[in-house]
Amino acid sequence: MSAGPTDRTLLVVQAGALTTVQDLGRPGHAHLGVPRSGALDGPALRAANRLVGNPPGAAGLETTVNGCALRPSYAVTVAVTGAPSPVRIDGRPAAWGAPVRVPGGALLEVGTAAPGLRCYLAVAGGVAVPPVLGSRSTDLLSGLGPAPLTDGDVLPVGPVPGTGADGGDVLPLPGPGPELVLPVARGPRDDWFTADAFRTLFGGGYVVSPASNRIGLRTRGPALRRARGGELPSEGMVLGAVQVPPDGLPVVFLADHPTTGGYPVIGVVPEGSLPAAAQSPPGTPVRFVPVSTR
Repeated sequence: MSAGPTDRTLLVVQAGALTTVQDLGRPGHAHLGVPRSGALDGPALRAANRLVGNPPGAAGLETTVNGCALRPSYAVTVAVTGAPSPVRIDGRPAAWGAPVRVPGGALLEVGTAAPGLRCYLAVAGGVAVPPVLGSRSTDLLSGLGPAPLTDGDVLPVGPVPGTGADGGDVLPLPGPGPELVLPVARGPRDDWFTADAFRTLFGGGYVVSPASNRIGLRTRGPALRRARGGELPSEGMVLGAVQVPPDGLPVVFLADHPTTGGYPVIGVVPEGSLPAAAQSPPGTPVRFVPVSTR
């Protein structure tokens, strides 16, 4: 990943397990087969941007589990939010959830997230990789946007906003709780499932599966029984859709979800509950709670 014609850059020293560039996504392109993508924990990215004085939708970095290490070419202000994690500058502890000044050439390290999975690193000026369809986000499903970071990548940084850092009234967001509670509005294919399936879904016994990723939160637990056989023609899928594949185990669609699918959707989780899903590690108990749309 090349920096382009700028001396304001971040060198990726250690990319970590999965670190991607993310902003608030590219809505409005589902008809082209392009999901919204963007930060899985949008409130955390917005908070990090506010701490360094960026607009809410400026591009930052989303790390997964074990963080990353960067070396700026110039003195820069950064902030780390999302899952709590140790932050160090040249080996010395620095603040999490607050603006931090990093000297040019210093090593900035974001450590392992605990509790939670994903950290968000904002840099004053934003990560200025070229936008695709109006967004700088990495989309793992469609392949749009920059590739996940690798050691040695160089990231360009945009001009610093004139307002400067604004973190006085920003509080760190809470980490994930011991249980993931997901409200579910029934439909649009709830008639494909037995009444017993809904008692099963809302009766507990599910945990987050290690197979979860940016496309969807997968679960382990009791299978949901269908009221009919066969398959649906492909139809549109929305963020938060709870799709049930043939194994009967619910999958909650996240930011990089496919825009169409042929498995029935038993319900939809409201968008406001999805950041918690993005931060829940494998093994977290999941409780689906029925909500009415009326």
